[in-house]
Amino acid sequence: MDLETKAHLLGFGTVQPYRSGIVCQAGGQVSTAGPGAGGQSVFFRSGERIVRLSVVESSPLRMERREDGVSVLKGDREIASGKLVEPLLHCPEQAYITVSERCIYDCKFCAVPRLQGGVKSLQTVREMVEGAQKTGLLRAISLTSGVEVSLRHEAKRVAEIVRDLKAFGLPLGVSVCPFPGVNQMLKRAGADEVKYNLETVDRDLFPQVCPGISFQEIMDALQEAVGIFGKTRVFSNVIVGLGESDKTLRQGIDELAEMGVLPVLRAVYPHPLRVGEVEMTRPSAERLLGLASHLKRALEKNDLRGDLAQTGCYRCTGCDLTPHRDL
Repeated sequence: MDLETKAHLLGFGTVQPYRSGIVCQAGGQVSTAGPGAGGQSVFFRSGERIVRLSVVESSPLRMERREDGVSVLKGDREIASGKLVEPLLHCPEQAYITVSERCIYDCKFCAVPRLQGGVKSLQTVREMVEGAQKTGLLRAISLTSGVEVSLRHEAKRVAEIVRDLKAFGLPLGVSVCPFPGVNQMLKRAGADEVKYNLETVDRDLFPQVCPGISFQEIMDALQEAVGIFGKTRVFSNVIVGLGESDKTLRQGIDELAEMGVLPVLRAVYPHPLRVGEVEMTRPSAERLLGLASHLKRALEKNDLRGDLAQTGCYRCTGCDLTPHRDL
């Protein structure tokens, strides 16, 4: 799978469920985090690249078993051949765990507020990591969380879990909604990397997409985090396909990179529970390739490397075109 093929697959973002059960038997899982929460997905590896595809009945893509793995097809044309990869917890080689599967905020692209799932205890999270470690494949731990009660309450809960999980001796990344003081709290707990998600870099669009959340507080937390955790240790999800222009996206990418933050360019997933609430258009392969190339140039201009990330999305690469890993 070359770069253009991965971009093509990400442009679709989905694959049909395989009739004989291959999806469920080899990597199929239900997501508990972010826009795709509640949906099943698979990880497909071809060569050195990996892509995560949501399992959707109406997808134009399908998988067929081959002697040495599986093929992804569109109609009768094979797009790529490779193997399905079994994730540990949410993704390969990581215990990527959602602590609170619920949120008091109502970001219009996100299914979590509608699903209002459970909240994991420290003991539950520890047991999940212990199970992943027993496979011998665990290389990192990533914690993400909605907001059950308040920003501070959530961060305190996650910080307590971080302190407990440091005993595993693995790189540990945290993604929570930030507030003043969160960086020191997570640093003292032992977090190695942090991710505070802007979701959109379009300042005019932000209040429509993420009502009740402060764009500037997230930017301030990201700026401070670089000074506390260091360059290549701070990240922010930026969704592509919410109605923003490429010009605004490139400006936002440049601004974040100049701060020392690595943007994660995430193609929007129009979840059925949020259809019609805001514009959500899956970006084309061409758009993803152009933006990923711009992101790589912006990172290099500011002495940032995507392949130095220890946790999270830049380590996984399944959902994105990742600089210094895919291109």
